[in-house]
Amino acid sequence: MRLFVSEGAPGSLPVLAAAGRAQGREELLISTVGPEECVVPFLTRPKVPVLQLDSGNYLFSTSAICRYFFLLSGWEQDDLTNQWLEWEATELQPALSAALYYLVVQGKKGEDVLGPIRRALTYIDHNLSRRSCPFLAGETESLADIVLWGALYPLLQDPAYLPEELGALHSWFQTLSSQEPCQRAAEMVLKQQGVLALRPYLQKQPHPSSFEGRAVSNEPEEEELATLSEEEIAMAVSAWEQGLGSIPPLRPQQNPVLPVAGERNVLITSALPYVNNVPHLGNIIGCVLSADVFARYSRLRQWNTLYLCGTDEYGTATETKAMEEGLTPQEICDKYHAIHANIYRWFNISFDIFGRTTTPQQTKITQDIFQRLLTRGFVFQDTMEQLRCEHCARFLADRFVEGVCPFCGYEEARGDQCDKCGKLINAIELKKPQCKVCRSCPVVKSSQHLFLDLPKLEKRLEEWLGKTLPGSDWTPNARFIIRSWLRDGLKPRCITRDLKWGTPVPLEGFEDKVFYVWFDATIGYVSITANYTDQWERWWKNPEQVNLYQFMAKDNVPFHGLVFPCSALGAEDNYTLVSHLIATEYLNYEDGKFSKSRGVGVFGDMAQDTGIPADIWRFYLLSIRPEGQDSAFSWTDMLLKNNSELLNNLGNFINRAGMFVSKFFGGCVPEMVLTSDDQRLLAHVTLELQHYHQLLEKVRIREALRSILTISRHGNQYIQVNEPWKRIKGSEADRQRAGTVTGLAVNIAALLSVMLQPYMPTVSATIQAQLQLPAPACSVLLTSFPCTLPAGHQIGTVSPLFQKLENDQIESLRQRFGGGQLEESLELKAKATPTPVVVEATATAGPQQIQVLMDEVTKQGNIVRELKAQKADKNQVAAEVAKLLDLKKQLALAEGKPLETPKGKKKK
Repeated sequence: MRLFVSEGAPGSLPVLAAAGRAQGREELLISTVGPEECVVPFLTRPKVPVLQLDSGNYLFSTSAICRYFFLLSGWEQDDLTNQWLEWEATELQPALSAALYYLVVQGKKGEDVLGPIRRALTYIDHNLSRRSCPFLAGETESLADIVLWGALYPLLQDPAYLPEELGALHSWFQTLSSQEPCQRAAEMVLKQQGVLALRPYLQKQPHPSSFEGRAVSNEPEEEELATLSEEEIAMAVSAWEQGLGSIPPLRPQQNPVLPVAGERNVLITSALPYVNNVPHLGNIIGCVLSADVFARYSRLRQWNTLYLCGTDEYGTATETKAMEEGLTPQEICDKYHAIHANIYRWFNISFDIFGRTTTPQQTKITQDIFQRLLTRGFVFQDTMEQLRCEHCARFLADRFVEGVCPFCGYEEARGDQCDKCGKLINAIELKKPQCKVCRSCPVVKSSQHLFLDLPKLEKRLEEWLGKTLPGSDWTPNARFIIRSWLRDGLKPRCITRDLKWGTPVPLEGFEDKVFYVWFDATIGYVSITANYTDQWERWWKNPEQVNLYQFMAKDNVPFHGLVFPCSALGAEDNYTLVSHLIATEYLNYEDGKFSKSRGVGVFGDMAQDTGIPADIWRFYLLSIRPEGQDSAFSWTDMLLKNNSELLNNLGNFINRAGMFVSKFFGGCVPEMVLTSDDQRLLAHVTLELQHYHQLLEKVRIREALRSILTISRHGNQYIQVNEPWKRIKGSEADRQRAGTVTGLAVNIAALLSVMLQPYMPTVSATIQAQLQLPAPACSVLLTSFPCTLPAGHQIGTVSPLFQKLENDQIESLRQRFGGGQLEESLELKAKATPTPVVVEATATAGPQQIQVLMDEVTKQGNIVRELKAQKADKNQVAAEVAKLLDLKKQLALAEGKPLETPKGKKKK
């Protein structure tokens, strides 16, 4: 026999896996051919895979070839397998072809790719779960398993497209993917290129037009409505009829918020932002905004919720920034803490506490954990080689050093981590290191430091993870990062630094050192809570009663999922550890990265100057939240989402529902007599509401937002089909029908206002004010849909919720934030500092005065370089160059150097 396969041909995957299973049964020659090679002589078009039998016959159907290999190995056919193969050909393949085409050929991502295939994946998961069998046709692997695995592997090998909530599918796929025949098949066909290996094949396939509308519109399909059971409809109607009486009494507000025995106590943290800079949109969506959505949702569920954050203020980054701005570290912290607080206030982040780490409580708790680790033998002393700048006469902490990354060659890697490849670095590993202050080359010298003995704590960590991860909502990337660290084996980590700005080390001989932020930054959550309430231990030493959710970008996972748990486990003081670690990927800006120095991207303090309301920013960022893979901010996409999803869909429906009540019924909700179609709509809205709950309980924030838009689309369709504006002019029956449609629509609008609250709190409050929604209904979100605006309820004044974004407005913002605002900021700098800072300099100037002048020269040099890079006006450049030369002159005088005569061009 001879098997012809082709690299990048998806059908080759299952046949190679099936052939591997049957290896040794008959002699088989495997030949790799080009995609254009005609193997079967009587076919007019190229076709692979192909199995040429010894008889001279050909098999060129993927399922037929796989079936042949399975029959060789003694497998017996059964009806269930045949049903699966028919389903794979008629249902799975069209959806999968569309998904792969969107991903590989059109470059789409996320839900655009997952949308066409989601129903098929759910179907497989449902069948695996219902039968409680590890494989599709029973307890043993069958032909159906290999055919479906081979079809799905190119897509599902990327965890972003294997939904975490589909646990049975996840387990089935991982089991098959770990088998040697499947691994060899994947290697041969995809050649370590992943799904991109299929590009040449997919580019020749017809455009999957039948799935285009479904993926983009996400409209409900008729068969979905038809599958509603009578019981589901009856339950929806019963819940509707219970009305406001079904809403439980509001839980009393506490101050401070403390855990309550017998209740669900939810402690939420978002990664502490460094105090030394202004957060950009990626920082905001990765930490505080995502956590805020979940905190607001938790409160709507009446869970006992505490949400905290604060600025991370100690460490090298703060010292560096203080030096750049000519301020003390404390002054820098005070300045930027206020900036952060104002930005989050504008974005409507609902912290219970927004604190800071430069507090006596931080010192007390950090030193206590350290002492407990020390006495239990989990801390040891060792000599560490460090970079020392002889010119600045000090050891250089990691962020005072830059150089070439030893792993990827990036030329601006920091002394602790490379921003390009993400690898952690010891500063002495950098090639061509430079002191960031004076740009001289440092030397390697030894210094005594303290180390956390992570290898000693590794077994405890693995035991804790073994109990925590199953059934938890750790995101896939967080699980992967922690597993990769454990796979490589934990190494001791230095927990001290030669700095002055930090938590002091309470140990003789280490008085001139502070704790490294690796060790004490995550302890900031505990100390911030301790500053909020002296009963902080009820949250942080109460793992039995507290569910801890921690939100962050993926680069923070090792600190939260490994370093702090190891420290807490070693301290043996019953600390509450993370139950659910929620990590996002990165948000990029248009085609690149956010960069403050280059003036690229929107930063938190700039968003409020765009004229676009905070809730629109919240909605857009949450709609592109990087779950599963990196995503990118796009001005064009923001315009489209605002104008189509908010203005034309959500805003249009809510405004029409309210306006019909005002215009046709004098602002009074009319009587509603539900027909069977209305009852089916109730049931469908209820199912979508329950789906919203399921997603948010699993912290699938972006996907849950789609449920809101789906319900409003149902509402728009309902109004459009029933045409209440026409019926109100008709017979008594028509007018009654107009009243029912209007009353049901305005109640759906009321439900949407509560579902929107975690995402768009201001818009939510506006809708509730317009509809005069009763207070209890504003604060609780049930899993059912009761009538909260009964007949006779008087609503308020209705007005539009959203404004259209215009192309010229967006184009102007794109230009401004694509580097344009750099010129503005340089002009502001020039206006703010018309003359350089002058330090009275003499031959005996002290080192502090010299350092101030060096910093001013560096800052002014950067301004000049930025202006030249922007090709600014020559007169502006000349003015800034003059300031730079004047500063250099002052510096030379301060250092006692002779002044050089400037070299100019000779006139001809």
